Amino acid sequence: MLLALLLAMGLMGLALMAVVEVSATTRQREREQELLFAGDQYRQAIERYYWGAPPGTPRILPASISQLLLDDRYPQPVQHLRRAYADPFGEPDWGFVRIGGRLAGVHSLASVQPLKRARFPERYAGFAGAAEVSQWVFLFKPPAQAGPALRPPSR
Repeated sequence: MLLALLLAMGLMGLALMAVVEVSATTRQREREQELLFAGDQYRQAIERYYWGAPPGTPRILPASISQLLLDDRYPQPVQHLRRAYADPFGEPDWGFVRIGGRLAGVHSLASVQPLKRARFPERYAGFAGAAEVSQWVFLFKPPAQAGPALRPPSR
């Protein structure tokens, strides 16, 4: 009887370990999805800020996240980003990509190996070869020369 009880407890322990592993995998997949969403929100906000320059002012990238939350270049301030998103992997800050000292993109600072390796949106196809989620860079590159032929993207 005691042997059967020990065997049953051992099997329950193995089952519990499997449940914990599946739960951890599921949570990481959720975090990766959240990172893809939040990073894309930042990239879109930076792009809207750039293309949304008021008439007569130069198109520039924002200096900080706060300018995405409240763009005071207009008489009535504009909000390009609904809210400041936290890094889903629990990092206190985002990594920033700057062009000419101005904010062009964000990335997570987490050094976690991604589970997602394929089926990224076309814009982020380069994420497929990343060794860490910190290499998933959500970047808006402004055109080198903003001539009259260039138009902002449709919404």
